[in-house]
Amino acid sequence: MNDHPLLIEIEALSSKAAKRDEFLMETARAINHQYPQYNWVGFYFAKEGKLHIGPYVGKTTPHTVIELDKGICGAAFNRGKTIVVDDVNTDPRFLACSITTRSEIVIPIRVDGEMIGELDIDSDQKAAFGDDDRILMEKVAELVGETLSRFKF
Repeated sequence: MNDHPLLIEIEALSSKAAKRDEFLMETARAINHQYPQYNWVGFYFAKEGKLHIGPYVGKTTPHTVIELDKGICGAAFNRGKTIVVDDVNTDPRFLACSITTRSEIVIPIRVDGEMIGELDIDSDQKAAFGDDDRILMEKVAELVGETLSRFKF
């Protein structure tokens, strides 16, 4: 899996990253480009007890700040584990960003072992995130965390 084209691309982005948000935006674009069924790809970062939106690709979201006890993003952050929701219409935690979203995956991002944020991906397809997607996106989140360790927040 380490030779996956997406991981290779993100490693290349990491090696030349000069600015944090530039790297994050290019990473979101790379994920969206290689997986067009992922219609919203973005980052949230913990600050002052809430999750604040970072760079993303997709439609504008009304959820620019999320309480840590709200939504799938809040649940993933509190659990410190990836959450995959195959059908957001059946999960009462879901905070609707788009009426077309059908499934979501949220992956924690850690820097030096500390959880600092997460990678959030939505799809207009139900059950868009299988085990291979989860494993790959967890590796992406690891790479992002390693890269972010070079930048100050």
